[in-house]
Amino acid sequence: MNACQEPADDAAQSAVTQAVVLRYHLAWKQRDLDAILACYHPQIEYCDFSLGRVLRLAELREYVQSCMPREADEALEHSDRIRVDGHTAFIQYRICLRGSEGLVSFRASEAITVRDGLVWRINEYTNLQQEDRDAGGTGERRPALSRLGLSPRQLSLMAADLHSYFRQQKAYLDPQLDLTQVAAATGYSRNQISHLLNQVLGQSFYRYVNQARLQHLLDQLDAGAEAGRIDELAFAAGFNSLSAFYKCFRERTGMTPRAYLRNFSTRART
Repeated sequence: MNACQEPADDAAQSAVTQAVVLRYHLAWKQRDLDAILACYHPQIEYCDFSLGRVLRLAELREYVQSCMPREADEALEHSDRIRVDGHTAFIQYRICLRGSEGLVSFRASEAITVRDGLVWRINEYTNLQQEDRDAGGTGERRPALSRLGLSPRQLSLMAADLHSYFRQQKAYLDPQLDLTQVAAATGYSRNQISHLLNQVLGQSFYRYVNQARLQHLLDQLDAGAEAGRIDELAFAAGFNSLSAFYKCFRERTGMTPRAYLRNFSTRART
């Protein structure tokens, strides 16, 4: 009787585990903080191996809130089906966050153990990535993880915050903008932003700023700005050096501003 009963018990427990984990994952997808916290066992241990720390229930509200996707175009996607074995489920997913020219994301693998119908233990491993869509869609870079005590989740959220700050505040229009000003405005340290740009986004602070300035200029042209005053548009976009502007322009478009404007005028007439 016992030999026949054990598989049935395992199947029943697996069904309970799957239901709990599906409820937990759905709460994440819906960005429902209270529903997520309601899934946690009072004695939960959340092991974040990228940070090397274990979080308890009292710490998890702030932690979960800081990790949740924020914008409408950010998504949490399964990269594999949920696999269940008794009390433990294994789940892999990706969260995409906007950051500069590419799409910054992190992939996570979680082993979730269920007890008393609640999430009792989570072992999470995360890996930060940047996917450059302009590189033919085939390459995938894996930047170095932070040595500043930041998890891949926090680094990807920092990238989103930085991108949002530049897009909304247009700080790049100030030709004297520097890293200290950006750090003060975004609430991060200079070292954190420098690490993000160099190790994650793969570019210097000034290249990041000049790319934002160039995008502003191109948007102005698309909006009907006078194409014959390209140098003036460059200075108005925040460039304080024409040589820096021409270099940035060639890197971005593969042509000189004059050749670009000829093509632009031709397209506008057709």
